[in-house]
Amino acid sequence: MNYENYDLSFPDQPVVDLYLQVWANLPAFRFKPAFIWAEDDSNGITNKGSSTLTYGHLNESVQLISTQLLVQLQRGDTVVVLCSPGLELVEVIFACQRAGLLSVPIFPPEPSFTKEYYHHLLRVLSQTKPKAAIAHHDYIAAVKRYISSSNNNPRLAEMLGKVRWISTQEIKEKNVVGFNPLKYNGCRPEEVYLIQYTSGATGIPKPVLVTTGSATHNVRLARKAYDLHPNSVIASWLPQYHDCGLQFLLLTIVSGATCVLTSPVAFINRPRIWLEMISEFKATCTPVPSFTLPLVVKRGGIDKGTLPINLYSMRNLIIINEPIYKASVEEFIKVFEPFGLNPSSISPSYGLAENGTFVCTSWRSNTNFSALPSHNKLLPTARLASDQDEEAEEEDMEIVVVNEDTHEPVEDGIEGEIWISSPSNCAGYLGHPSLTREIFQGRLTNKLSKCFVRTGDRGIIKGEERFLYVIGRCSDVIKLKNNQEIHPHYLEAAAQNSSPRFVRAGCLAAVEISGEIVMVVELQTSVKDGRILRNICEEIKEGVFKEENVEIGLVLLVRSGSVPKTTSGKIQRWAAKNKLMGGKMSVTMEMRFDREDNSISSLSKILEEVNMGIGQEGRTGGLSDGREEIIYHSLSSNPSRPSLLSHL
Repeated sequence: MNYENYDLSFPDQPVVDLYLQVWANLPAFRFKPAFIWAEDDSNGITNKGSSTLTYGHLNESVQLISTQLLVQLQRGDTVVVLCSPGLELVEVIFACQRAGLLSVPIFPPEPSFTKEYYHHLLRVLSQTKPKAAIAHHDYIAAVKRYISSSNNNPRLAEMLGKVRWISTQEIKEKNVVGFNPLKYNGCRPEEVYLIQYTSGATGIPKPVLVTTGSATHNVRLARKAYDLHPNSVIASWLPQYHDCGLQFLLLTIVSGATCVLTSPVAFINRPRIWLEMISEFKATCTPVPSFTLPLVVKRGGIDKGTLPINLYSMRNLIIINEPIYKASVEEFIKVFEPFGLNPSSISPSYGLAENGTFVCTSWRSNTNFSALPSHNKLLPTARLASDQDEEAEEEDMEIVVVNEDTHEPVEDGIEGEIWISSPSNCAGYLGHPSLTREIFQGRLTNKLSKCFVRTGDRGIIKGEERFLYVIGRCSDVIKLKNNQEIHPHYLEAAAQNSSPRFVRAGCLAAVEISGEIVMVVELQTSVKDGRILRNICEEIKEGVFKEENVEIGLVLLVRSGSVPKTTSGKIQRWAAKNKLMGGKMSVTMEMRFDREDNSISSLSKILEEVNMGIGQEGRTGGLSDGREEIIYHSLSSNPSRPSLLSHL
């Protein structure tokens, strides 16, 4: 059963914040938890150590904060929200909407602003030109010390000094004046209420303009797709300031559900906390990036915690971040089925910032995971059945796969760019009118059709139920010498599988430079034996060739943390390529393979011919039999530029 209205006494609301007021005024919901913050400790999470915001308390807090904000600001002003993950951030996000402010939530960078941690904040300040910034008073004090410091970045200090700083403690004081509970003056459906930056997976993060109405439509669509209702309990460790993490804050309120939150840092430090959240709070729904499943299988610590794992309550395990490999999902099911995980809860899904977040899911309440077909190792993320099918996607969400050059729809079974037309489509990019026209006003050739958002994602539709598979990014596609194309994640997966003992899972980047494929690989631990390093490179080359029949021209082994990623764990291949070309990659060893010789020598023969170590500065290796060139870099210094790149 799909739920739309959960109480016949009120209609669906045009603004998410109005749902909060309705729920808060219903006696059955006033004292119901809306959000719970799960604190982690040495014994794991517990209900007793958690902080709670009931619907009544949240509504009162939002009203208080919004009224206080309008004492210092005017309706329509832009504010940057620099609150750390937590319930206070939730209150401020909803309060900005009720105050009619345009909010820009971002993760607060460390206030010393050293190294490159300030770049995104500088970008946000220069592009959005906010009137104010909201943060904890301790953070504000640190920012003011930075502004007055003689060692600051002059441009950043100047921009920080122009902003009015408002502390969260200040706006939560209870001396409210001028409050009229009968008049709602919050963000209207047609108004932009949020600037949400793209993840940066394919380029510099861009500011997306989200209207209140498009956001509300998007979460209502997601509510129906996942069959969420007041008895649903959501568990999330995703960043709450953008993308899927932010959407599930809104989705909780629209559904009248309860959402249990923790920070991304808590999950990365101890992945078992996610399993404990589901078990302790009997969560029915949880959204996670695709890298979560293999990470939890490897580092979940099933037998290490005191709280037993119980996943019987799970109804929607929502997997986001394409591509979604079927094998990793099957491995996760195999490990956690004994702990109550129902395979039918697996919900492969697709979304992007330019459409609010949610686009589609292949999950249906009456379908088991085993019934989902795969295409080239991947799971589908939607069923685009005919209009007569009761299970078809919403009529106002049109998804087509289009030829990137001709802008004509392609036939099922042919790859193309995914285009979306929906009331969830956002208004465009702030300050980028030409790019807004290109991306948000796509039109099919020779058709007087509605406008589409061009996603920049490659997809293919297959089968009678017209399953949609998201294959990869258009801009990431690597063109091979035989005029064929391949998506880099296939090469990365093959490289990872070739040496799982040493390669850090999900931390590889395959890029093309001057016609050669370069594989950048993070190592799990520091390896000092040159023979082992050479062995890893050979295994990577051999594994990729065996699995994908593609030749790797250069393998670079780099230190942990070197491969750039988005906040949601997507590899930034463009940024990895820039780091390589700029000599900013922490390279441990390079191994270049001869372009003409496609043969693969046995590993034992290579190890017999080479007997060298590392530890000296710079180059300590040389040429072997002419088939490959090896360069070792000092483990205590960063090379100014990977020298073998000059050969490409």
